[in-house]
Amino acid sequence: MKTMSFRVSDDEARLIRSLARREKLTLSDYLRRRATGAGDTRSGRVQRTRCKYTGAKIFAASPGLPPLSTESVREMLADFP
Repeated sequence: MKTMSFRVSDDEARLIRSLARREKLTLSDYLRRRATGAGDTRSGRVQRTRCKYTGAKIFAASPGLPPLSTESVREMLADFP
């Protein structure tokens, strides 16, 4: 595995370390996930939004995925035994 290094100010270093601690990740894991976009670093938190049709609070689609629709749910259930 390769080692990478870069310079940050003291304030930036404190901020990055505190963000990694908040996510319960090592500094390396935190930076790797942020740099590669591998998963949401807030993996335990589910984003919520309001349904534009009903006004109800619903779970938001994961980044990079389209929101669920009636048609997509019907397609998924069609394969369900």
